[in-house]
Amino acid sequence: MFIAYVVIAAILTATLAGSAYLDLTREEKLVASLTGLGVPEDRIPQLGLIKLAGVIGLLVGLWIPAIGIAAAIGLTLYFIGAVVAHLKAGDHQIAPPAMLGLLSAAALVLRIVSM
Repeated sequence: MFIAYVVIAAILTATLAGSAYLDLTREEKLVASLTGLGVPEDRIPQLGLIKLAGVIGLLVGLWIPAIGIAAAIGLTLYFIGAVVAHLKAGDHQIAPPAMLGLLSAAALVLRIVSM
Protein backbone atom coordinates (compact mmCIF):
# COMPACT_ATOMS: atom_id res chain seq x y z
CA MET A 1 0.00 0.00 0.00
CA PHE A 2 2.93 2.35 0.57
CA ILE A 3 3.79 2.28 -3.14
CA ALA A 4 0.19 3.23 -3.95
CA TYR A 5 0.50 6.15 -1.51
CA VAL A 6 3.71 7.25 -3.22
CA VAL A 7 2.02 7.17 -6.63
CA ILE A 8 -1.05 9.11 -5.45
CA ALA A 9 1.14 11.58 -3.52
CA ALA A 10 3.28 12.12 -6.64
CA ILE A 11 0.23 12.82 -8.80
CA LEU A 12 -1.22 15.19 -6.20
CA THR A 13 2.03 17.03 -5.54
CA ALA A 14 2.70 17.61 -9.23
CA THR A 15 -0.84 18.83 -9.85
CA LEU A 16 -0.98 20.99 -6.74
CA ALA A 17 2.45 22.50 -7.29
CA GLY A 18 1.33 23.67 -10.72
CA SER A 19 -1.96 24.96 -9.36
CA ALA A 20 -0.19 26.76 -6.50
CA TYR A 21 2.11 28.44 -9.01
CA LEU A 22 -0.89 29.76 -10.92
CA ASP A 23 -2.44 31.02 -7.67
CA LEU A 24 0.75 32.71 -6.51
CA THR A 25 1.39 34.37 -9.86
CA ARG A 26 -2.29 35.33 -10.18
CA GLU A 27 -2.68 33.86 -13.64
CA GLU A 28 -5.34 35.85 -15.47
CA LYS A 29 -7.79 33.04 -16.34
CA LEU A 30 -7.52 31.54 -12.87
CA VAL A 31 -8.19 34.90 -11.21
CA ALA A 32 -11.25 35.40 -13.41
CA SER A 33 -12.52 31.93 -12.55
CA LEU A 34 -11.98 32.26 -8.81
CA THR A 35 -13.37 35.77 -8.53
CA GLY A 36 -16.41 34.50 -10.42
CA LEU A 37 -16.88 32.01 -7.59
CA GLY A 38 -16.78 34.82 -5.06
CA VAL A 39 -13.16 34.45 -3.95
CA PRO A 40 -11.65 37.88 -3.22
CA GLU A 41 -8.67 38.48 -5.50
CA ASP A 42 -6.35 39.29 -2.60
CA ARG A 43 -7.03 35.82 -1.10
CA ILE A 44 -5.92 33.87 -4.16
CA PRO A 45 -2.21 33.73 -3.17
CA GLN A 46 -3.28 32.32 0.20
CA LEU A 47 -4.96 29.45 -1.62
CA GLY A 48 -1.66 28.79 -3.36
CA LEU A 49 0.16 28.72 -0.02
CA ILE A 50 -2.36 26.21 1.33
CA LYS A 51 -1.73 23.98 -1.68
CA LEU A 52 2.04 24.30 -1.20
CA ALA A 53 1.65 23.30 2.44
CA GLY A 54 -0.27 20.22 1.25
CA VAL A 55 2.48 19.39 -1.23
CA ILE A 56 5.14 19.64 1.45
CA GLY A 57 3.04 17.63 3.89
CA LEU A 58 2.44 14.80 1.43
CA LEU A 59 6.15 14.62 0.63
CA VAL A 60 7.22 14.72 4.28
CA GLY A 61 4.55 12.08 4.85
CA LEU A 62 6.70 9.64 2.95
CA TRP A 63 8.94 9.53 6.03
CA ILE A 64 6.67 10.80 8.81
CA PRO A 65 3.25 9.17 8.42
CA ALA A 66 1.42 11.58 10.78
CA ILE A 67 2.41 14.55 8.60
CA GLY A 68 1.20 12.79 5.47
CA ILE A 69 -2.08 11.96 7.17
CA ALA A 70 -2.54 15.55 8.34
CA ALA A 71 -1.77 16.89 4.86
CA ALA A 72 -4.21 14.49 3.23
CA ILE A 73 -6.94 15.46 5.70
CA GLY A 74 -6.29 19.15 5.05
CA LEU A 75 -6.33 18.72 1.29
CA THR A 76 -9.50 16.64 1.40
CA LEU A 77 -11.23 19.38 3.40
CA TYR A 78 -9.82 22.06 1.09
CA PHE A 79 -11.30 20.38 -1.98
CA ILE A 80 -14.63 19.71 -0.28
CA GLY A 81 -14.70 23.47 0.33
CA ALA A 82 -13.83 24.08 -3.32
CA VAL A 83 -16.71 21.89 -4.49
CA VAL A 84 -19.09 23.71 -2.12
CA ALA A 85 -17.84 27.10 -3.39
CA HIS A 86 -18.50 26.04 -6.99
CA LEU A 87 -22.00 24.82 -6.17
CA LYS A 88 -22.89 27.91 -4.11
CA ALA A 89 -21.85 30.08 -7.06
CA GLY A 90 -24.08 28.06 -9.38
CA ASP A 91 -21.11 26.53 -11.20
CA HIS A 92 -21.69 22.82 -11.70
CA GLN A 93 -18.27 22.14 -13.24
CA ILE A 94 -17.01 20.47 -10.10
CA ALA A 95 -15.06 17.62 -11.69
CA PRO A 96 -11.55 19.07 -11.13
CA PRO A 97 -11.91 19.87 -7.41
CA ALA A 98 -13.96 16.71 -6.84
CA MET A 99 -11.27 14.54 -8.44
CA LEU A 100 -8.52 16.22 -6.43
CA GLY A 101 -10.62 15.73 -3.31
CA LEU A 102 -11.00 12.04 -4.10
CA LEU A 103 -7.26 11.73 -4.72
CA SER A 104 -6.62 13.46 -1.39
CA ALA A 105 -8.99 11.06 0.36
CA ALA A 106 -7.26 8.14 -1.35
CA ALA A 107 -3.89 9.45 -0.14
CA LEU A 108 -5.31 9.61 3.38
CA VAL A 109 -6.59 6.04 3.33
CA LEU A 110 -3.45 4.68 1.70
CA ARG A 111 -1.14 6.43 4.16
CA ILE A 112 -3.12 5.09 7.10
CA VAL A 113 -3.18 1.49 5.85
CA SER A 114 0.50 1.55 4.88
CA MET A 115 1.70 2.32 8.40
